[in-house]
Amino acid sequence: MIRVVLVDDHSLIRDGLRRLVETEPDITVVGEAESAASLRALLPKITANVVVLDISLPDSVGLSLLDDVRALRPGIGVLVLSMHAEDRFAVRAIQAGASGYLCKGGSSDQIIEAIRRIAAGERYLTPIVAEELARTVERRGETSVAPHEALSRREYELLVFIGAGGTIRDAAERMNLSVNTVNSYRSRLLAKMRLASNADLVHYVLRHNLIDG
Repeated sequence: MIRVVLVDDHSLIRDGLRRLVETEPDITVVGEAESAASLRALLPKITANVVVLDISLPDSVGLSLLDDVRALRPGIGVLVLSMHAEDRFAVRAIQAGASGYLCKGGSSDQIIEAIRRIAAGERYLTPIVAEELARTVERRGETSVAPHEALSRREYELLVFIGAGGTIRDAAERMNLSVNTVNSYRSRLLAKMRLASNADLVHYVLRHNLIDG
């Protein structure tokens, strides 16, 4: 039996996912969480094979929660199920330790297949994600890549968070870091991108369509 944890801050989405996966005879839901904090509290108490994780939680930033999941349950598979298009976050999610990535607009069959493959210790890559990974490898060493593609994972997450109107203090709380540490990330990403202010970051994020809406 494949034991799954569902993580999403919308109960309707969790309910829909539960109904979907529990129609399968070999999959059962053993826990649900609506926030990063509730997932951190839940994981030590249960045994699970796969976490189906929404990365847009109200108390977390980007992919930072993946680090906590891997620390609390080494070896557990994580399927990132996100509103973000695959060409924005998928490669970074895989590089950060996710076993698979799907947009929420994906089909029910894709979700079930992804859960089964991840539970078997495999990665689940859609053709789009596989192509993006290949392009990432090809672009290494090129000088013509967009500035945001050269950022570290933390720097990129902070860029998108600030671009969406988030503050340094909020980012520190959600990333479980000190304000000084987050300010250091901000200083580094500004220097790498040759920008001067948060307003510049917002304009950059909007211009390059790095967030929805």
